[in-house]
Amino acid sequence: MNRPYRWDLVRPDQLGTLLERAGEPWLWFLDELIECAAKVVARAGDADLYFVGRSADSVHDLLSGTPWRERIHQLPLSFAGVRSGLSESDVDTLRGYLASAGLSPHDLARGRPKVFVDLVHSGQTFTELYGLLRKWIDDEREAWSIVRGRLRFLGITVRERTTPSAFRWQQHFDWPADLPANGVRNISLAWPVWHYFGDRQEKLTASFPRPRWSDENGRAPEHSEERLRGLAEAVAIVEAGRSKAGRDLLVRHLRKEPAMAESWLRTLITRLR
Repeated sequence: MNRPYRWDLVRPDQLGTLLERAGEPWLWFLDELIECAAKVVARAGDADLYFVGRSADSVHDLLSGTPWRERIHQLPLSFAGVRSGLSESDVDTLRGYLASAGLSPHDLARGRPKVFVDLVHSGQTFTELYGLLRKWIDDEREAWSIVRGRLRFLGITVRERTTPSAFRWQQHFDWPADLPANGVRNISLAWPVWHYFGDRQEKLTASFPRPRWSDENGRAPEHSEERLRGLAEAVAIVEAGRSKAGRDLLVRHLRKEPAMAESWLRTLITRLR
């Protein structure tokens, strides 16, 4: 299975004049992005993070500029258009893709816990991904009693007033009940920022739905104006994560999290300072 081409943002010197063509980006959302990234790290726990699709790319890119970069991974995958079901060929393709990303049933049962992160509207992407993994785990006869405690889903939702009647996407599906209480958690973003990341932001790569899973052209870099503007913004976000001001703000938000009681987070904060 192909992966969409993505430039190396940590070493932007390889980008030549591409950034000059894109112009200077405006990171109007940066403070809220940093707060969101801190919550993602803290609430995921001492785990490896997999950012599904493109919606949360900016959280991934910000953390790419920090010592946590070895814990973060991208999973450029869209389940758009698969509600009619996946063919056997689709399932084989996806299993190979997930295995190459370190997400086989064998991997899920060993090493650090795996946490999937994505902006969530209805929860359909997480539902499709969970169903795919659950069936694969059963087929491989990996111990579900072990895997269920090491598999987590972290949704980034629209911030709403907390009331008993507030919409909670996980309550509309049965599968979250198969996981421990911390298996499905949410972080909220203000609507303008969530809407920008999920619907309006110019992304570094094109979406990766089923028709593109076997498209060889997906491996080539795109040089459209949209992609270059996305590139410039992504590079600026990485630099913000590497800056002293960005790290100081990240640390301030991390210190507010209950996970500060755990040694792994205190160690990370020491590395950030």
